[in-house]
Amino acid sequence: MKKNIVCIGECMIELSPLNTDQSYQRGFSGDTFNTAWYLRRLAAQNWDISYLTAIGDDTISQEFLKFMKAADIGSIFVETKSNRTLGLYMIHLDGGERSFTYWRGESAARNLADSIEQLEKSLLKADLIYFSGITTAIVGEIGRLNLFRVIEAAKSRGQTIVFDPNLRPRLWPSITEMVDQTTKFAELADIVLPSFEDESTYFNDPTPDATVKRYVNCGANIVVVKNSINEIVAVHGELRAQMQPKKIALPTDTTAAGDSFNAGFLAMWINGASLSDSITFGASVSAKVVSGRGALVQLPSG
Repeated sequence: MKKNIVCIGECMIELSPLNTDQSYQRGFSGDTFNTAWYLRRLAAQNWDISYLTAIGDDTISQEFLKFMKAADIGSIFVETKSNRTLGLYMIHLDGGERSFTYWRGESAARNLADSIEQLEKSLLKADLIYFSGITTAIVGEIGRLNLFRVIEAAKSRGQTIVFDPNLRPRLWPSITEMVDQTTKFAELADIVLPSFEDESTYFNDPTPDATVKRYVNCGANIVVVKNSINEIVAVHGELRAQMQPKKIALPTDTTAAGDSFNAGFLAMWINGASLSDSITFGASVSAKVVSGRGALVQLPSG
């Protein structure tokens, strides 16, 4: 019998630079969508991958829907909103490191959690639910309350909850609210996948082990702390694993490095791999992704 993963969030139009700053290619991307896209390429076929979001009723939204279906990502939980569209962002590169400019004022995904009844129906049969701090940020106060209640109910039913804090202060009214809401949602999660750079900046964690401890204290059973080119630290109950990613001489584009790591880790973990093998595979996937341009990179075999 097939199992189901539902990823929740926003997918945007991506403008990714080609060989010069004057030339861009258009794609689709968003943190949780990136993870869904890589999961579909990496997870065993007995797992169905679906995406829960909202799109507009315009042409570009329909093109995204076709893209999603072609990628074999389930679209049954995609809601269409009248007079809305997809957000857009542009990638800026400096030696492989990326920064972004965003236009998301008319993004339909801001309304993805408006209906608690629709959320509940969409997540009822999911075996694993994946969402991020960006998901919780964009939906606003009422949407966050709906999302929290539905995920809380899913956790009580025994569904696996996976959360990437993905701290983005510009999406929040204040850093204090971001930190408080991140902690609140982390308390629902079975698996937390933070990035140490963010956690050290906004939670003042001195070390990755401090980040691990804080999320374990929130109730997480598994915590994996990504740390750029530095050592990854992970725990599962009393089990601890760590690994040093291989150094990449010159990354092309670090967009989706963490999202693809999450997909690689989860694809292995849900298939019964060890904690150590799962983080090692996640790191290997991320290394391939940062060697390409844009968020969604075709993965070479091996």
